[in-house]
Amino acid sequence: MRSAPLTDKALILRAGDDVAVAREWIPAGAALSRGEDILQTAEPIRPGHKLALKAIPKDAPVRKYGHVIGFASQEIAPGAHVHSHNLEARDFDRDYRFGEDAVPLQPYPPGKARTFDGYLRSDGRVGTRNYIAVISTVNCSASVSHYVSREFSDELLSGYPNVDGLLPLTHKGGCGGVLGGADYLQLQRTLAGMATHPNVYGYILMGLGCEVNQMADLAANEGLLTIEGMGAPPKMISIQAEGGIQKAVEAGCAAVEEMLPHADACRRTPQPLSKLIVGAECGGSDAHSGVTANPAVGCFGDELVRHGGTHCIGETPEMYGAEHLLTARASSEQVGRRLLERIRWWEEHAAAHGAKIDNNPTPGNKEGGLTTIYEKSLGAIAKGGSSPLRAVYGYAERIVEKGFVAMDTPGYDPVSVTGMAAGGATVILFTTGRGSVFGFKPSPSIKIATNSRLFHHMPDDMDINAGAVLEGKTVEEVGREILEAVVATASGKKTKSELAGVGELEFNPWTLGPIL
Repeated sequence: MRSAPLTDKALILRAGDDVAVAREWIPAGAALSRGEDILQTAEPIRPGHKLALKAIPKDAPVRKYGHVIGFASQEIAPGAHVHSHNLEARDFDRDYRFGEDAVPLQPYPPGKARTFDGYLRSDGRVGTRNYIAVISTVNCSASVSHYVSREFSDELLSGYPNVDGLLPLTHKGGCGGVLGGADYLQLQRTLAGMATHPNVYGYILMGLGCEVNQMADLAANEGLLTIEGMGAPPKMISIQAEGGIQKAVEAGCAAVEEMLPHADACRRTPQPLSKLIVGAECGGSDAHSGVTANPAVGCFGDELVRHGGTHCIGETPEMYGAEHLLTARASSEQVGRRLLERIRWWEEHAAAHGAKIDNNPTPGNKEGGLTTIYEKSLGAIAKGGSSPLRAVYGYAERIVEKGFVAMDTPGYDPVSVTGMAAGGATVILFTTGRGSVFGFKPSPSIKIATNSRLFHHMPDDMDINAGAVLEGKTVEEVGREILEAVVATASGKKTKSELAGVGELEFNPWTLGPIL
């Protein structure tokens, strides 16, 4: 039987790995040469899926990326497909070393620092978009918030060319929770983060009137005192106090009309990349995510850090099993222990609801070749690059630290991105291998395909093809492509999701419960 070189058909990611990742469809009975050894596949191996490089005994750890991704649930023969039928997640000891790998990156000298064209706000932060928001304090005012926004057609807004649009920020919460409880405080923090977001010029608050999350309390607790450039407090519109839906819509429209000329007076000016906060998310992941797109985002993140900017990752449950690699990069033991504290919280939170963190990956992830949460996490944290971890933030907390940071968010994409955006992220990098059609206003979302098949199959939704890494480009080259896309997007170029009008309905604050 004629053989083909293994490396033509599959990727070996690290020396000493027990598995390789198929580049393309490998049929059953294929002979793959590796030096003097011949691996023969007993079954088809789909792109992104794993094949064993050697015999693996039952209960032995299995390594990919040079790290444990699970344990063999049965004996695995050389050339066999390695997936859910013979690989499972089990607990294993992690070596928590604090700061040993925290090597600062060399910053760019001032003469070589890049700029983008952004909106400088009065607090010194810089926006990449210029929206007016209608923020619901409770789901009961969500429809009215949308009704106000619909009154301002594209034709009407064309008279205000420097305003990106009217943005209704609605959600399913705001009542039924505990006054002053964890959900109450977290929702208020999230709403306030959006109200004061650099990409939002100004806002109105829209409430029903009798909800737990009262507008006046939100403003007082979160210091929502004045609207940018107007020197006036935000308008708070109560549907009940106004006298019903129609009167509330009229009051909301009047408040927006008053704000529009002020928002339109804003202009883009050259700003240093140090003013950017970029959030990185992976959704609809496949096994190529950790090989192409996520490492390329990590390379971009290192470049942004060298420019003095902030690069943020979230999805704490998708750090699980790889968190020790981040604690080793922590800038201090305090930062590393803060991450571990959140990991332990997630273990307890999942157990309290009859779940385990390793219930992740999703069916779609598994279809794309990911088997265990450890494998998924090792690929996911590649978005973080190589610079020291400077801070670990709670959900929707204001991001103030420069450099590489993490935020404690769920893995669910809309909830995770909502938290990072509320923390101040002004651009989102979203990697996908299965084809997530994600957008998020007011922070433009740049979608990065992990494989070329997806990029060409969904050209109206994908901005960048990281699958080129499998075809000869280096991860660093794609990272530089991402940098150029971020600079262009931050300066006003619309992303594919913006051109498709996606992003209004993805605002989704994290709900902890209970609902009473």
